[in-house]
Amino acid sequence: MRIAVYPGSFDPVTNGHIDIIKRAAAMVDRLIIGVLHNSAKTPLFSAQERVNMLKEVCGEIPNVEIRYFEGLLVDFVVECNATIVVRGLRAVTDFEYELQWAQSNRIVCPTMDTVFLVTNVQYSYLSSSVVREYASQNGDISAFVPPYVAEKLKEKYNCVDRK
Repeated sequence: MRIAVYPGSFDPVTNGHIDIIKRAAAMVDRLIIGVLHNSAKTPLFSAQERVNMLKEVCGEIPNVEIRYFEGLLVDFVVECNATIVVRGLRAVTDFEYELQWAQSNRIVCPTMDTVFLVTNVQYSYLSSSVVREYASQNGDISAFVPPYVAEKLKEKYNCVDRK
């Protein structure tokens, strides 16, 4: 059985993330989305809120499981009995950063391989930071996130519909 982990903070999950999730899920028997605690960031959404949003927007993908984790990715991958880590790449700068981590992780966990999926061009500009900035100013985020996530962002920022 091919088990992969797609880790990230997903604060919030974007249409770019969903694209990577669907494509990765088609390549493996089981895809575990690892919602991580990143000590370098202060998330807008709690871990449980991020897990719940992912469960809602990925509910129709049968081989996807969503789990929260803390600590090292390599430990989480071993805990999940996975051998593949999926990472999305938007630009060359993403590659440099992700390559360093992939190589380090491979040294620590020789059974772990990292697969890079190049983002769909229509999402190459998209990041959770961009989404949060637009949402915080009551901007139109309908092209960036699924409707359920847009509603959660509006609630978080106490925004009203502009329509």
